[in-house]
Amino acid sequence: MSLGQQLAPHLPFLRRYGRALTGSQEHGDRYVRAALEAIVAAPDEFPRDVEPRLGLYRTFQVIWRTTNADDEVALSDDGSAAEGQEAVANARLARMTPLSRQALLLTAMEGFTPEDAGYLIDHDADEVEALVTEALAEIEKQTRARVLIIEDEPIIAMDIETIVRDLGHDVTGVAVTRDEAVASAMSERPGLVLADIQLADDSSGIDAVKDILAEFQVPVIFITAFPERLLTGERPEPTFLITKPFQRSTVKAAISQALFFDESTIPA
Repeated sequence: MSLGQQLAPHLPFLRRYGRALTGSQEHGDRYVRAALEAIVAAPDEFPRDVEPRLGLYRTFQVIWRTTNADDEVALSDDGSAAEGQEAVANARLARMTPLSRQALLLTAMEGFTPEDAGYLIDHDADEVEALVTEALAEIEKQTRARVLIIEDEPIIAMDIETIVRDLGHDVTGVAVTRDEAVASAMSERPGLVLADIQLADDSSGIDAVKDILAEFQVPVIFITAFPERLLTGERPEPTFLITKPFQRSTVKAAISQALFFDESTIPA
């Protein structure tokens, strides 16, 4: 099997990581593209002593670290939306270290062990765990929101609501259909939406989110058992995507990161 064939299954998830790290689909994809170009240009330098996924993320991390060290905006010309996101990120980064955010995403969202995450960011496992703790504490301190949950499975909805409240956020409502979700959002405007895709009456959480976003902008996290349906590269994709069955830590990380780029929660 060629190196390209080994890496292909992991690319959608590296793109997810890139988007979560930068807060922008286009910006994140640029880093992924740069990593792939580096691999194509020098295939002999690709790490062969680790599994392909780890080597792929390692290459991405080297590109990210080098670019941000040499030129903070070298790969950033996404336009006004991305510039706004970067302004929000910069305001938050003044209050926390980017390295701790990388440790959080790599472990809680991408599922790497502290040891593997340490390999990716050049720290040992204990340091990674300390960075994750630091990131969660700082982001949770910075971000407070009112959350709308769109989920038709009662047990899952209760679990998500508990996670949300444990993080210190309020829940504006739990909707099980598209119409309920839109009505709830219009009645009590949320600062974050957590949305399943398949809803109780066979309506779509994607359509519910589109209806809500047509009225006002709000960060959205999609929750689905079929993430590949939203990671096609053929249309605008969700920045934050959680795969079912999910870990509580994954939901916490996604909520923290979604709110990380939301300017309404930046402390004065």
